[in-house]
Amino acid sequence: MSILVVGSVAYDTVETAREKRERQLGGSASFFSIATLGRGDVRCVGVVGDDFLQSDLDLLANHGADISGIQRMPGKSFHWSGRYHEDMIERDTLATELGVFADFQPEIPEDWKKSDYLFLANIHPALQLHVLETMTAPKLVALDTMNLWIENTPEDLAAVLAKVDVLLVNDSEARLLTGKRSLAHAAEAIRAMGPQLVIVKKGEHGALFFGRESVLSVPAIILDDVIDPTGAGDCFAGGFMRSLAESAATRDSNDGIFRKAMLDGTVTASFCPEGFNVEGLLKITDQSYNERLATLKGMMVP
Repeated sequence: MSILVVGSVAYDTVETAREKRERQLGGSASFFSIATLGRGDVRCVGVVGDDFLQSDLDLLANHGADISGIQRMPGKSFHWSGRYHEDMIERDTLATELGVFADFQPEIPEDWKKSDYLFLANIHPALQLHVLETMTAPKLVALDTMNLWIENTPEDLAAVLAKVDVLLVNDSEARLLTGKRSLAHAAEAIRAMGPQLVIVKKGEHGALFFGRESVLSVPAIILDDVIDPTGAGDCFAGGFMRSLAESAATRDSNDGIFRKAMLDGTVTASFCPEGFNVEGLLKITDQSYNERLATLKGMMVP
């Protein structure tokens, strides 16, 4: 099964209480692609500047991503800089330099328009809608968004939400989007906007799944040490979509398939904070993955 991801391929500068790493591989499409663990046909669409190292593109390719959809343009690559607080939960954004990403116009290769699954990472909703409208009947479409688009481009966001199957947001975004304090009521309101499946990410408290037939609360796996949580949400999305592709899920599949994908997304995301940038993901083995999946199930079932 083919998975198409459209999002940012970028550099991050991350500072924590213990260390600072400058211009390391980041971006939603990068984290998502590696989080699929080289399983399936993963197609990555994004843009980088002429300062982007070929070795970083090779890293994506060597871990299963088809990078032929990543454009290289004259100029600087998208660069985000942030500093985490001592609790490794709160963070301050120090700089956001869009570079060539400011003029990003996704170009989908013709044979990629028939991809089975589409993940629209956190980019302008007008671009998300443009990509979606070029596709030929994907089995399932998932979308991520953020406060910026909810507040500043509500009409564009509403237009694309009406056409997607799964929405991934954090709890504050769900409340902002709907005006509802209760997450259950927020999920109900989101379903009325279009997405029939809603995932509310709660960071260190796990994630909630609101399906057609059921609700599932998945706890976050307790880690011995958190080094850099940047990108964990995108890793969750990569693990979630990978699981759906392995199950040959469609938008009409029963909740059981999506509930399993919630576990796979959570397990995948748990490796991300154990290293800077994608280092934690690169350490995943079948054994470590299965052991962590067993740990998660043990946290949920007596």
